[in-house]
Amino acid sequence: MKDVTETGDTMNTVNVYSIFYSLQGESTYMGLPCVFVRLTGCTIGCKYCDTKGVAKATGEEMTINEVLAKVATFDCQLVEVTGGEPLQQENAKSLLKALCDAGYEVLLETSGQEPVADVDKRVHVVMDIKTPGSGVAALLSDENIAHLKDANAQIKFVITDRKDFDFAVMMEKKYSLTRLFPVHISPIAELDKRQVAGWILSSKIPFRMQLQLHKIIWPNALGEV
Repeated sequence: MKDVTETGDTMNTVNVYSIFYSLQGESTYMGLPCVFVRLTGCTIGCKYCDTKGVAKATGEEMTINEVLAKVATFDCQLVEVTGGEPLQQENAKSLLKALCDAGYEVLLETSGQEPVADVDKRVHVVMDIKTPGSGVAALLSDENIAHLKDANAQIKFVITDRKDFDFAVMMEKKYSLTRLFPVHISPIAELDKRQVAGWILSSKIPFRMQLQLHKIIWPNALGEV
């Protein structure tokens, strides 16, 4: 792994809510030890948002090299940059590149509203396509889905009801999502999981049922140990 002083990012800064070591709770990386870099800020306003405090927090301003130095203390090769919506910060893409350059396997959790075209191609983009139940489904950028075809990408749909599931089915058919990416169906806590499993089975679409592991283990702590 490179020395963090080689990145050249001694001045570029990001606003950080927390950097912590935990288990990855979602995606095909579920269950693996992971370092999370949670950036502050988000203006999207999903109805079911579980990180409202993160979205509004000022955070701690850190240089990219300071972030890399903190990440290195956990001795873990898997790193996720999340939020909030991390791509709403000007230097988030520089941070992602610096993490890749330092030899980490890097995940990005993003909503699909912010451009991903110039995200470093080494980054594994996990795009949370917003469903009608989020209240912000109309904000999705179709261009982002097109750009994902050239990325190491995964798709997530958080669903609140049958309408949301039907939306996921419609999007899958429109873009042939499961032919291109792993696609996860993630029901909110209040939704009957057996019912969702039945919808997936009846659809005959190779969706992946996803229960958020971090919320099962640490229901009130955003996965932070």
